[in-house]
Amino acid sequence: MAYDEFLADRARRYLNQKSVCFTEKKMIGGLCFMVNDKMCFGMHIDKNTDSSLLMARIGIDKYEEALTKPHCSEMNFTGRSMKGYVFVSAEGIDTDKELEFWLQLCLDYNPLAKKSKKRIPKKK
Repeated sequence: MAYDEFLADRARRYLNQKSVCFTEKKMIGGLCFMVNDKMCFGMHIDKNTDSSLLMARIGIDKYEEALTKPHCSEMNFTGRSMKGYVFVSAEGIDTDKELEFWLQLCLDYNPLAKKSKKRIPKKK
């Protein structure tokens, strides 16, 4: 799994300071932080630039405004942007204050987010 362990530690520290109950899952080629059994945010290494990216689930209401911020772009894994999700490059989360801004947007949206449907394995 390719993700920045230092960034993951910074995120854990923030969540612990806020007394947020969370779990971690290795997925999407990186690490996702789950809050209330929903993906809240994640991180991975951009294969093109070899730098850290924060995957932030911020919801549709904050999406357009977020895209106007420096170092923020559409989240796009498959050639189509995922509305309500953005990437924030390493330059946009360099300081604790910057990282905390994005993580708090994710935490604010989390109660409104829908849970993914759990896949039931097919019987053989």
